[in-house]
Amino acid sequence: MRQGVRLGVDVGRARIGLAKSDLHGMLAMPVETVARGDGDVERIMAEAAESAAIEVIVGLPLSMSGGETASTEDAKVFARRLAAASAVQVRMVDERLSTVSAQRALHQQGRSTKKSRPVIDQVAAVIILQHALDLERSGDTPPGVVVDPDEGP
Repeated sequence: MRQGVRLGVDVGRARIGLAKSDLHGMLAMPVETVARGDGDVERIMAEAAESAAIEVIVGLPLSMSGGETASTEDAKVFARRLAAASAVQVRMVDERLSTVSAQRALHQQGRSTKKSRPVIDQVAAVIILQHALDLERSGDTPPGVVVDPDEGP
């Protein structure tokens, strides 16, 4: 298992959830929710720099059958923007059901979806990042696919 902090990103249409791992890559923790729009990439890159992150993990939303959706392309475009602005590697990992799992976890704590919207994004980012950390620990290789900033439209 590589040592170093990883930053997890859950890309949404209105908000972006951020999470980060501990130095040993064992545990993901929520950081903040960033408004989507002007300055979003800069804020995420600032957090990556402040945390001395070794990589950024972006959730790849796929349909249950594994196919791509409109959200898939949106996340890929955003990940390419991050990769173009980043001094560290950006990877994408399958995030199927991360938001559903986040909503379920918050409901179990007695929180309503409406009141929890900003927190849901952070919890989804934690789920995405923890999944990536667990994959790396079990397979002893970095998870997901490296994002090429020059690929795609």
